[in-house]
Amino acid sequence: MTRNEIIEKVNSLLSEEFEVDSTLFNPDANIRETLSLDSLSLVDLVAIIQQTYKIKIPVADLKNIHTFTDLYDYIESHLPKNE
Repeated sequence: MTRNEIIEKVNSLLSEEFEVDSTLFNPDANIRETLSLDSLSLVDLVAIIQQTYKIKIPVADLKNIHTFTDLYDYIESHLPKNE
């Protein structure tokens, strides 16, 4: 899976789930602010990413994911190598 495919898929999933226009997903934008996430919504985001990409996002790692770029990087670096 290429980085562009990851970005397109993530943006599509998050736009649909949180009802936010994906044109607002600037790579350097804060995810929580852009999607208006509270703690429960953040759990939903993590569940969507984990289910879609079959990866685990531990709480310790989640604390380092602030921007959309951080999220894309995390997914890209944790995908199985055969993806």
